[in-house]
Amino acid sequence: MDLLEIIKNRRSIRKFKKQDVTQDITEKLLEAARWAPSAGNVQPWAFVVASTQKMKQSLSTAAFGQKDVEEASIVFVVCADEKLAEQSYGARGKSLFCLQDTAAAVQNILLTAYSLGLGSCWVGAFKEDEVRQVIKAPKEMRPIALIPVGYPNEAPAARSRRPISEIMHKETF
Repeated sequence: MDLLEIIKNRRSIRKFKKQDVTQDITEKLLEAARWAPSAGNVQPWAFVVASTQKMKQSLSTAAFGQKDVEEASIVFVVCADEKLAEQSYGARGKSLFCLQDTAAAVQNILLTAYSLGLGSCWVGAFKEDEVRQVIKAPKEMRPIALIPVGYPNEAPAARSRRPISEIMHKETF
């Protein structure tokens, strides 16, 4: 499958079949995540893979009751190690670079999941402190995103995109 085709056809999936994602596929998704670009190759990310119903229910509660978090086969909790980023790049590493790096890792997971016939969704609406408690994260490990993953039980249509003429600016605004 062509990469641009994957990018254009991937959708946010919020309904999943009751079918397990194998350990092998989970590892492929993590492999894709760890090859994301990273400022200075610091790689300030950590990934918690939630697969038990109890853990997924707790994450769903922290995510304002989003059912897809609970019903997915697995949920990745993508975290940024702010301390590691700050050690390398100071305040900008902590406030920006680690967020950019984890965002790139999230995108790699989403695209790879789609390429493997899986559905996923980037979830950013959650109570950060509650997620931190659920996964027992240390203070420097900041939860950035939840990614429920499973076999899709829906096929949403493409949503509109702004035309290139509206988003491209040559040299100046």
